[in-house]
Amino acid sequence: MNAQRKFCLQLVAFVLLGAGSLAALAHSIDYDPRRSTELRACDDHRNHGRSNEAKECYRSLLNDSNNLVAQAEAAWALNDIDRANRLFREAAEGDQRSAQPRVRWGWLFLDTHQHADALKLFDEALQIAPEDTYARLGMAHIYAERFEGESRTLIDQLLKQDDQLIDAHLLAARMALEEGRLDDADKSLDRAAKSADRQKLPPLEIYSLRAVLDLARADTRRSPVASNEWVARALAYNPHYGKVYEELAHFEVMRRRYREASALLQRAVEIQPDLWSAHAELGVNLLRFGDIEAARQQLVSAYSGDPYSPTTVNTLRLLERTGEFEVVTSSVALPALPGGDQKRVDLRVRLNRKESAVLAPYVAELAGDAIATFSQRYGFEPNQPITVELYPDHDDFAVRVAALPGIGLLGVTFGYLLAMDSPSGRTVGDFHWGTTLWHEMAHVFTLEATDHRVPRWLSEGISVFEEWRTGPTPGVVVVPEALMALRDGKFLPVAELDAGFIRPQYPSQVQVSYMQAGLVCLFIEQRWGFDRLSALLHQFTRDTSTQAAIEATFRMPSAEFDKQFDAFARARYATTIARGEEWQKLYQAVRKAVQEEHSADAIGPARQAIDIYPGYVANQSPYELAALALEKAGNAEEAIAVLLQYRKVGGWEPEALRQLVRLLDGVGRTAEANEVLIAINYVDPLNAQQHAQLGERLLAAGSAPDALREFQVLLALDGHDTALANFGLARAYSALGDKVTSRRRLLDALASAPHYKPAQDMLLQTIGERNRNE
Repeated sequence: MNAQRKFCLQLVAFVLLGAGSLAALAHSIDYDPRRSTELRACDDHRNHGRSNEAKECYRSLLNDSNNLVAQAEAAWALNDIDRANRLFREAAEGDQRSAQPRVRWGWLFLDTHQHADALKLFDEALQIAPEDTYARLGMAHIYAERFEGESRTLIDQLLKQDDQLIDAHLLAARMALEEGRLDDADKSLDRAAKSADRQKLPPLEIYSLRAVLDLARADTRRSPVASNEWVARALAYNPHYGKVYEELAHFEVMRRRYREASALLQRAVEIQPDLWSAHAELGVNLLRFGDIEAARQQLVSAYSGDPYSPTTVNTLRLLERTGEFEVVTSSVALPALPGGDQKRVDLRVRLNRKESAVLAPYVAELAGDAIATFSQRYGFEPNQPITVELYPDHDDFAVRVAALPGIGLLGVTFGYLLAMDSPSGRTVGDFHWGTTLWHEMAHVFTLEATDHRVPRWLSEGISVFEEWRTGPTPGVVVVPEALMALRDGKFLPVAELDAGFIRPQYPSQVQVSYMQAGLVCLFIEQRWGFDRLSALLHQFTRDTSTQAAIEATFRMPSAEFDKQFDAFARARYATTIARGEEWQKLYQAVRKAVQEEHSADAIGPARQAIDIYPGYVANQSPYELAALALEKAGNAEEAIAVLLQYRKVGGWEPEALRQLVRLLDGVGRTAEANEVLIAINYVDPLNAQQHAQLGERLLAAGSAPDALREFQVLLALDGHDTALANFGLARAYSALGDKVTSRRRLLDALASAPHYKPAQDMLLQTIGERNRNE
């Protein structure tokens, strides 16, 4: 459906929460009581940072032990992954009835980012021993890394069986921290600490998560990490434990505080140079600032120690192709804020060389409009250049933002840098690239105006709200899944709405959370006015919580705010919710009538469906089907009215808009048709026929500068008529008074098509004019 194509949220939580920081979840201490006692002395050296002694100890075990699993563990500790893999395989094959070799082998695969193989081994172990705790813990870790809700369910089950599982408490604490449930994290860490003390196991991971908890609770500008008690304890226990800084950085990335994360990761690799996951995350994080060479250095270091990481491998491959891109720069004038002078901000558009000339004019214009709009609406002037990157290969974009190909996202913002799919990265009509750019540009302002303190729900909510209110396709579009969630009482309290983006509990919850966040912003605007929404955003220029910000902005408890929002949303969509089944039947009847070419039978049900659910504008919406049926019935004016309503509520399917252009032309409404045709460029900008048509129309309308742009884009496109493009340019330059360039373009047209009569006629005309002037 339409809005699903806009957001493509299958993996949004995973990416936005820092895909590159998955190593922060890696297992570094083995809490399984079945671990061989032979390893304990070596583990003690490692856990206290005595690296040389630990290596010597593990080497001795590798050479002298008769226990294959212990040998495999020793090889793993020495980073000899191939040998560890062979030894685990030999141990598993040698004892078909033992789960333990398979469990530990699975953890090796988990540590080397091979989740499918890890899950297979954990499953094999559970077939042998259905209650094996550490096989199930391994599965829970994988679900947690994927931000899947099953992880919490599995951990709860494990802890009901055995409340002494340190790793389970640690994973529960980690998930609670990610979701902002700080008190729950505190309780889980208390239980983990008591169990670790009772079992005399290292407290390092507990200290690291305690440091994160303190960071989440504190104003870090008054309480810097350097003075964090738990960091000090971790380093006293192990002076080379870079993991404590990597853990802190992981959570700073989740909070989108990338500058702070970089400083922490730099410290991590300084005190533990072989912490390859931290090198990888530092490289990915540096790319968020566009620092390509520094990022490359860190990623090369990471690959030297961990060649299995898809984050590292994929990103290095992408960096090999940086020469395929070029940067187009411009300057955007900002509206003068009250009491200030007008300022400008640099805009850098990074595009593939093959499509730079085609896309740059539209990207720069739309990005400039967004910058000016948001600067005025939110009272914030960017103080750094803004970079916009478009990727024609979707997998390149996916690797750029998440280091993993195949994700479903359309765009991601890191602050002053945003990256997104180019229109050529997807099938025409699959997404509205102009709306995606507008959405991401709103993030630039909500993040930077609050120094990245804004909660996820509000940043996403404002971006969705601005799509609806000020974007290229204005209109409040709410998908059926969100309305069903509203009907079923699945909307979250606003103070807990971030959780809906992080670890969804049902398949469509991330998308529902986007819709709910946008509706919260719409509610604020309609109940109190837009200025109050801006005021809520600015509550986060200091460290505060959603609950405190709501109470300060609206002078009511957050529970009362939730109650009023719920009443607003239910009133707004009362008809759609109450008549949802009727709408489904009407919609199916319309589709069937159109498919069977009974157009007259489609018109009535389509109009009824529109009345019940006016915001449904997905592909093959009732609007589009009604317009086709009305045109076929010879009722052009009513078809136009339906399609204009479709546009007003947020519809943008290119074929529907082209039908509207044709119908408007048919009744002489040329200026409106031109406006609609221009709008299609923000869906389908690579269509040569469209640029040729639009260029001609703009020339006829006396808009020579815009016509010039269209013919320049036409010339830059592959597989087009160069004579036609140059002839259009000649006429546009002539209309602008540039006779010299006009003549040059006219000759270019004739060079490629010597018998092109319109160009011949124009050449004769210009020669005649030149002779008369002489």
